[in-house]
Amino acid sequence: MIVVTGATGTVGSRIVRGLRERGEQVRTPVRNPGAVPAEWDAGVTPVAADFTDPASLDAALAGATVVYLLAGVDPQMAQHERNVIDAAVRAGSHPRIVLQAASGVDGPHEGVRFLTAHAQAWAHLRASGLPWTVLAPNGFYQNFLLMAGSVRAGQLSVPGGGAAVSYVDADDVAACAVEVLTGAGHEGALYTLTGPAGLTHGEIAEQLGAAAGHEVAYVAAEPQAALAYMLGAGWDPWRAEGLVELYGYYAAGSAAGVSPDVAGLTGRGPRPLADFLAVNGGVLRGE
Repeated sequence: MIVVTGATGTVGSRIVRGLRERGEQVRTPVRNPGAVPAEWDAGVTPVAADFTDPASLDAALAGATVVYLLAGVDPQMAQHERNVIDAAVRAGSHPRIVLQAASGVDGPHEGVRFLTAHAQAWAHLRASGLPWTVLAPNGFYQNFLLMAGSVRAGQLSVPGGGAAVSYVDADDVAACAVEVLTGAGHEGALYTLTGPAGLTHGEIAEQLGAAAGHEVAYVAAEPQAALAYMLGAGWDPWRAEGLVELYGYYAAGSAAGVSPDVAGLTGRGPRPLADFLAVNGGVLRGE
């Protein structure tokens, strides 16, 4: 039995779809089993569970052979991931854990709370005695679709400085996850998942503009100004501060590298941003 946590999110929903396309039975721990995606068929079994409730996690992971561990951004993210790992140990079936972390989790990450949380969970996983694999994707192309309003206004404003970032398509991340969940030979491996090229945010703005049908200018926002904007928009402070830290990591050039792991796992190269925008440009144009 394959258990997928975070199954209704950007990557998790794609993983569930990919597993079902292969005929795999999937169990999905969710807070409300009565409110799940309409596309889930009888091969997907939603069960009520919460990252903070050990008993519910025990029930969700009972008999699991492999678990995809994807926890949402939260001040307790590291603890949530540890709770799932501990439940997997108690399950007795010795499931393999596939942890979705973030690119850079295996390097210096001081001052970037998201990376630190994942690193803590990975350390806990290594100490658990369970077989494990780590998928460490870079930021997603899909995040730029969430900025469609600003793009339509002709601006991409993030505190990303002038360095390149090798953003990746969430579809490619999910495809890699499906291969790892259903295949053998991945124990003890960390796969860094990136797009095919590192692009500066200025270059990304040019491509966003081409897809939107008008010029889009990149504005390298000051970190404190970006934080003030997010807090004013009602963002949770922990998440907003963490995002500014992550962009600082990008601005330092720490996420510019390109990895061969998407091609190695799927047999095809990662999708270029231009191809992604050719399919999804309608979102930027407000269609």
